Amino acid sequence: MSQTSQLVTTLKMALKAHGKTYADVADLLQLSEASVKRLFSDKSFSISRLEQICQMIGMEISDLVQLMNDNAKSQLSSLTVEQEKEIAGDLELLLITVCVLNRWTLVQILGYFQIPETQCIQHLAKLDRLKLIELLPRNRIRLLIASNFKWLDNGPIQRFFQDKLEAEFFSSRFDKEQEKLLVVNGMLADSSNAVFQRKMEQLARDFEELNTDDAQLDFENRKGATVVLAMRPWQFGLFESYKKR
Repeated sequence: MSQTSQLVTTLKMALKAHGKTYADVADLLQLSEASVKRLFSDKSFSISRLEQICQMIGMEISDLVQLMNDNAKSQLSSLTVEQEKEIAGDLELLLITVCVLNRWTLVQILGYFQIPETQCIQHLAKLDRLKLIELLPRNRIRLLIASNFKWLDNGPIQRFFQDKLEAEFFSSRFDKEQEKLLVVNGMLADSSNAVFQRKMEQLARDFEELNTDDAQLDFENRKGATVVLAMRPWQFGLFESYKKR
């Protein structure tokens, strides 16, 4: 993640910690709330605007940078192979893990799934031990992951979901309102391929930022969404017989 993205993410966290919303920032900057959301989405702050927002919560820009660096040092960006194996090897633990990464509370998990409360808390204690979360008094959950947290490439959890993708995810016709499937094909230079892969990574970061923002909404207004971004050299096997030998 670029430093600009990290700084804006840290600013959003600081605003939330001080009880400030996009509406408060809009009043301060004399902009519409939609314009402020666009500023955060595009990460297009001028220094003067950034300074104004920092002053609203009693901070200097240097304080924000220090907070960003402190967060980067203390938060988890990935697990070890053994830690992922432990989670992937227990379907119930994996379910709880996915829920907490999507900012579910214990009450929401218990209200949605048939898992005994004591069992759910035991799973949360495991995630606390793995440093994915901090289990707070009254079983509140605080995520300890960095904004660039991801599962290991070709690791136990990624392989687990890949095994399920072919059988379940692509069984849909992708014709419903909240579904979309795009398949594009072309011939790219290696440099263009690398550029497009970076854009895919940025799109994944944008998704995670929206996921974080929407965690503040009522639980009933959020719906599960899964995005698969993939790119590889590949041709349809259907055309294999037409190739010159």
